[in-house]
Amino acid sequence: MEHILTSILRTCAAYIILLFASFWLGKQMNSGNNHHNFALAITVGSIIANLGFDTNLKFFPMLASFLALILMYFFCSIISLKSRRFRIWISGEPTVIIENGKILDKNMRKIRYSLDDLLQQLREQGIFDLFEVEYAILEVSGKLSVMKKKNYQSVSKMDVNVTGMSSLIHLPRELVMDGVEVEKNFNSVYTRKWLEQELSGRNLQMKDIQYAVISSTGTLFIDLLDDQLESPLDRE
Repeated sequence: MEHILTSILRTCAAYIILLFASFWLGKQMNSGNNHHNFALAITVGSIIANLGFDTNLKFFPMLASFLALILMYFFCSIISLKSRRFRIWISGEPTVIIENGKILDKNMRKIRYSLDDLLQQLREQGIFDLFEVEYAILEVSGKLSVMKKKNYQSVSKMDVNVTGMSSLIHLPRELVMDGVEVEKNFNSVYTRKWLEQELSGRNLQMKDIQYAVISSTGTLFIDLLDDQLESPLDRE
């Protein structure tokens, strides 16, 4: 009876500890969409299970291990917010599988992603013909994001109301991420000087920019570090 009572108390304590840790770390702990969060979820699950059920293990050393893991995750999250290079290292980055309608075999071999995998994920999105696909990107989560060719895209109100729109679509090109310039995405057309001129025309400076991207239609989208929103919808 004593062992049963001990197991119940340990399980309740483990659940409460995990609940507080989830609230403290935020929504990213509940996400398994990258390597970092996947590793955390597996390790936390293992420690919490032992903490709750394995009475042969002492409670407080296991609790110390759990808290050490949570703190390590917390500090890694802080560093990843400030450093995109570190964030890519611990979380991974998306891989382009199809570009301009062409399958990139080298990229697929690099991540050990087969043609069967590609066709299956396309079918799951209702795409049974590779010819319909303009771009396909394998996200860090393992999900496939697809942009169809113009002729196969669903008609929107903009398509109906706006005439003479260019039929060319391109993969979005990120120029600034988390306030840091993405050097590899600048080219002869979208140069740093061009971006500075665009910002100058909008009375902005590079230090004001959180995110800047050239959309698939060639439009420059800019998000500021200070969004000047008094009542955002999702507030902590």
